[in-house]
Amino acid sequence: MLKQTTLPSFDERIATVDWDEIHASLDRQGWAVIPGLLSEAECNATAALYGPSDIFRSHVVMARHGFGRGEYRYFAYPLPSLIERLRTALYPRLAPIANAWHERMGIDCRFPTDHAAFLERCHAAGQARPTPLLLQYGAGDYNCLHQDLYGEHVFPLQAVVLLSQPGEDFEGGEFVLTEQRPRMQSRASVVPLGKGDAVIFAVNSRPHRGSKGDYRVKLRHGVSELRSGRRHTLGIIFHDAV
Repeated sequence: MLKQTTLPSFDERIATVDWDEIHASLDRQGWAVIPGLLSEAECNATAALYGPSDIFRSHVVMARHGFGRGEYRYFAYPLPSLIERLRTALYPRLAPIANAWHERMGIDCRFPTDHAAFLERCHAAGQARPTPLLLQYGAGDYNCLHQDLYGEHVFPLQAVVLLSQPGEDFEGGEFVLTEQRPRMQSRASVVPLGKGDAVIFAVNSRPHRGSKGDYRVKLRHGVSELRSGRRHTLGIIFHDAV
């Protein structure tokens, strides 16, 4: 079980974030970092959940599917309290950004401000399996560039929280994003993260403002090879899977 802490609630912590700056960073580069979203104790307790347990619905070994090396486990419903609260608290802050992006990209779909209402939409379309996941990497492991889509209904932003400390728990294993603009070569970003930091980033497409207006750019994300140690991360995806 995750222990209670005396830290402010997720709602209180998230309320102190400069969301205008987060929005600007997402518009500018497709990702933004929230430093220290989880405490060290919360990171350790979440990472300690990893392993065979009925709190997970499935276990994926990446090498078996050509996804890279390493493994991850998808949480089952009901989600652990910390993961549920984090997902629920982040979503209403991101929904206005998601709606602004869809408007700029000419996509008709809009997102409700309440996460439960969006999940109802997913479940009605057969996307009823929870998607938050816990990932584990060891020396030599990596995650190929990919997108977490899972079905017809896709919320255009997601979050990853690093649960291990670079330089202490592991070496290498950087979070990497690539962006493909039309008729241009791909651009790569290595996102600097410390233990407890969250990165918010585009799942699939984001709008980019050019000289003739907005157009869509495609993003993929992955993890570079670990040179040593062990790395755990928590993935928060807001749409559910078929």
